[in-house]
Amino acid sequence: MELTYTAPVERVDALLADHVAWLDAQYAAGVFLASGRKNPRDGGVIIAVGESRAAIEELAASDPFTVGGVCEYRITEFLATKTAEGLAPYRQELPA
Repeated sequence: MELTYTAPVERVDALLADHVAWLDAQYAAGVFLASGRKNPRDGGVIIAVGESRAAIEELAASDPFTVGGVCEYRITEFLATKTAEGLAPYRQELPA
């Protein structure tokens, strides 16, 4: 999940506490594996696992940044066929 700010960073910062609480809830639910700001600070990246693209799109729509109109998401699906050992439970097989 790549988010790009569509508003000045001051508007983003006004929603940051709510966004972080939303992130924390997704980590607690086991949906997010990693996240952080892009450099330069024009958005961020989240590595997530979900049942479907639609579920991740719905989740992105619930982000306070999205609700507040300060970012747009680009969602890229991929098959994690190789991972670090700690991410082994998330490895996938290529379709036959």
